[in-house]
Amino acid sequence: MYTHQKQIITAGTLLAQAKGALVMLHGRGGTARNIISLASDFNLTDFAILAPQATNQSWYPYSFMAPVEENQPALDSALEMIGQTVEDIIATGIPADKIYFAGFSQGACLTLEYIARNAQRFGGAVAFTGGLVGEGLVTSNYKGDFAATPILITTGDPDPHVPLSRVEESVSVLKNLGAEVTLKVFKGRPHTILREEIELANQLIFQ
Repeated sequence: MYTHQKQIITAGTLLAQAKGALVMLHGRGGTARNIISLASDFNLTDFAILAPQATNQSWYPYSFMAPVEENQPALDSALEMIGQTVEDIIATGIPADKIYFAGFSQGACLTLEYIARNAQRFGGAVAFTGGLVGEGLVTSNYKGDFAATPILITTGDPDPHVPLSRVEESVSVLKNLGAEVTLKVFKGRPHTILREEIELANQLIFQ
């Protein structure tokens, strides 16, 4: 089993001069460089973009719906790395409500898990195909108040890795924590990110 070494790729504006920040999380087998290239498609001006890199190109070893203990210590280490990244951003003077998140697949699952465990008013979040982590959801892990933070979740139906039922369950947890959640399901879409999903993210999250 493994833990993650802090390794972050950056793009966009320097944190000290940025008016907001976007944390991007790659999928299994992906890289920070790969996901950060997607930022150029978002409506972001004067933003710092930070993409942590997972050790072994994977945030945790098994399915996001495996028992949580099977994905430890990698899962806790990944959540801790996101927490440290957020703290680093806040330390430069950017408040939480100007911090945004975007992730794909395993990175989308991790995005939702981190924000649900630390619910507060963030700028917004985009989860391209993901849901909350665990064999069953332990709702006591999720606390705080999103104070109407906008969250977009997109997914295919069916998706080979992420069942729609778990996505819907995750939406309901996020709404209970006060998030404004939009779920968009694409029938028969392969496990990828469509142009339409990027446009939705721009309309709903990165206005």
